[in-house]
Amino acid sequence: MNKKLPILLALLIAFFVSACLCQSNESAACPQATQAPAKDACAPKRLFDADLGNADYNKSVWSVDKDGVMRATKDEIIFTKRDYKNFELELEFRIEKESNSGVVIYCSDTKNWIPNSIEIQIADSSSRAFGKPYWNCACIFGLVNSEFDTRLSYGQWHKMKIRAVGQKIDVWLNGRHASSMDMSKWTDNDKNPDGSTILPWLRARKKAEMPTVGKIGFQGKHGGASTDFRNIFIKEL
Repeated sequence: MNKKLPILLALLIAFFVSACLCQSNESAACPQATQAPAKDACAPKRLFDADLGNADYNKSVWSVDKDGVMRATKDEIIFTKRDYKNFELELEFRIEKESNSGVVIYCSDTKNWIPNSIEIQIADSSSRAFGKPYWNCACIFGLVNSEFDTRLSYGQWHKMKIRAVGQKIDVWLNGRHASSMDMSKWTDNDKNPDGSTILPWLRARKKAEMPTVGKIGFQGKHGGASTDFRNIFIKEL
């Protein structure tokens, strides 16, 4: 028998064992190399279907045009059919002179939504009616004033982001942080934590005791001015 054969056989066995161990280690360190990437269940998605089939609304008031712009002809709200909690909501809006609208979150009663929700204001801050503390654009209506001058141009698209995680709510306008609220601090029906007076129609429930889950809604046309919406996306956290 050739004395070199056992040596060659041993070397071949050692080579294959080493190769298998190396492949095993690479797979453990980089599972994506052997597995398809998992789909992100929390990726942003459109809040409303193109046909508004997942919304509760008056079809004679709200509509979406071919460019995906959503608009109302009357002062009525469009609500999601399902409830949301812990989310980031991003949208674009366009105002006119004297526009007054808003985004409603944590709504637990769509028939009596005003005291049973939190509203992030979208309005014409150049207006005498809405360019005042607790009423201006990007404030948390009646509860938290905006952090800077939020007067906006008409007829142009502006961006808003709302992050709602439990009792903490933050608002950004055109990429700039605009307002923040910790609902747990609203333990009085009549006064905000900063001592300002809460509007009478917002006093029915202490915000610290409100649920942090509910429908999301968009206000319709107030008076003679409209507000348009588009590119409304939500990311559940």
